[in-house]
Amino acid sequence: MYPGSYFDIGRKARDLLYKGYSQHPPNDPHSQRFDCSLDLSCQFGEILPGLRTIFKLSFPDSAKVELQYLQRYAGITGGFGLIANPLTGTSPLLNVSGVIGSDVLSLGTDLAFNISTRTLHKFNAGLSFSSDFLIASLTLHDKLDSWKASCYYVMNPLTNTAIGAELKYAISDNDGAITVGGQHALFPYTLMKARLNTYGRASALVQQELWEKLALTIAGEVDFMHIKELPKIGLSIAFRL
Repeated sequence: MYPGSYFDIGRKARDLLYKGYSQHPPNDPHSQRFDCSLDLSCQFGEILPGLRTIFKLSFPDSAKVELQYLQRYAGITGGFGLIANPLTGTSPLLNVSGVIGSDVLSLGTDLAFNISTRTLHKFNAGLSFSSDFLIASLTLHDKLDSWKASCYYVMNPLTNTAIGAELKYAISDNDGAITVGGQHALFPYTLMKARLNTYGRASALVQQELWEKLALTIAGEVDFMHIKELPKIGLSIAFRL
């Protein structure tokens, strides 16, 4: 019955296609170097019924504190954060998002205001449809300059087997891309994922849960448009509190 938060719109497909994969700097896609980052998320218990606090840290890119209020047919999130900017340094942001609907159909928007420049930093909107086996969403990004359509289909819930696809298009750049992927649990604690996009990049990963709260992920990527380059390999460790 609960629609969740705005971040939940398209989350299943987004996690299948992007979560755990090696990430590379967009301004230096062909460099061979070592990159280190830290992602931390802490959720505290409900202060009041439906009200909870979330702390997120993505070092060295951003940090955010959120206050989230979820009710039967609506969800509201407000937060304050810092985001790294290579030109101006760190910028403070005020963020607010809201969702109305149910666990079947929901509609939401996400806004962020840059306090330093007094400008609108982000304006997104999204629509989501969910059923037992299929989840589909349509979202607008970059102040409505680009859009994404995604779907997530559960093939076998017992083995966590699912497929997902995403179509994204930037209006100002007149550029679009399609990403498709799948996942399958070989064993209860071993997950395999693979994806391919129309830019010619193929990726795969294996995630092994070592203990109840510790997971090790090894991911690799091959760029078929630049076949002479060495494949990129990444290693990550996730610890759940």
